[in-house]
Amino acid sequence: MSPSPLNEDPSKRASSEFTAPSSSGVLHLIGLGLGDERDVTLRGMDLIRSAGVVYLEAYTSILGVSAPALEKAYGRSVCIADREFVEERAQEILTNAQSQPGGAAFLVIGDPFGATTHTDLWLRARERGLKVNVVHNASIINAIAVTGLQLYLFGQAISLCFWTDTDRPTSYYPKLLQNRRNGLHTLCLLDIKVKEPSLESLARGKKLYEPPRYMTVNQAIDQLLEIDSILEADELVEDTMAVGVARIGQPNQLIVYASLGTLRQTDFGPPLHSLVIPARELHFHEEEVLSWFKPKSHDTTKPQIS
Repeated sequence: MSPSPLNEDPSKRASSEFTAPSSSGVLHLIGLGLGDERDVTLRGMDLIRSAGVVYLEAYTSILGVSAPALEKAYGRSVCIADREFVEERAQEILTNAQSQPGGAAFLVIGDPFGATTHTDLWLRARERGLKVNVVHNASIINAIAVTGLQLYLFGQAISLCFWTDTDRPTSYYPKLLQNRRNGLHTLCLLDIKVKEPSLESLARGKKLYEPPRYMTVNQAIDQLLEIDSILEADELVEDTMAVGVARIGQPNQLIVYASLGTLRQTDFGPPLHSLVIPARELHFHEEEVLSWFKPKSHDTTKPQIS
């Protein structure tokens, strides 16, 4: 497969992309938030309805409703843009943004800049002389504050990916250790595999896609504890307190504050999941809020979900 146009070095892109900027054309990057079709902002809705073509990015996250529900709410047909579409047909998106009356709307679950792919799309649009409208919305990066952990006390987020028989990366773990040493919380973003071709099918020259997979809190904890053991870091153990979350921003969101051992045995239900490893010491206000999310089956006065 040829290199993805979104991952190219800008200096190596075709010179035609650096010709005199066009005086027309607009790309709308619109965040949809974390809930359902009603979470889009009023400005975002106006731009969706006025755009010539509407794309829905469908591989860095998942929304709580189907594409047909979005189409019904927005009164527009929506073109599903999976990873291959965005990476291999980026020029089509930008060409439509330039040629279609009202430009092109590119809908992103969460916030438009929640993935580097979207930043690159913004850059390529500007290089073509297109105007870019950005409509922000809630994402896991800011919505995680619903746990009671203070946003300014979060350190660098880390991404956990599914391990394979031949690839078991541990390079992210020192970032978690550094956050803990600095008294900061760590947000763990868990892997999503949507429309991924199997290695076996690629080797045979016939692309077949694996079923979608979403890493669970349970799988993430297994991986973290194994890495800690491999590196002999002695930082995370089964008694370490952490926060497991699922479907943040949706009506059935789940937040559980418990030991890694307990979270490891908890059923968090459907995706998407995330995990937070808090700082070693918490502010008293953080502790007070987190206490509402401790499992208390004997105490019906405190909810176990939010």
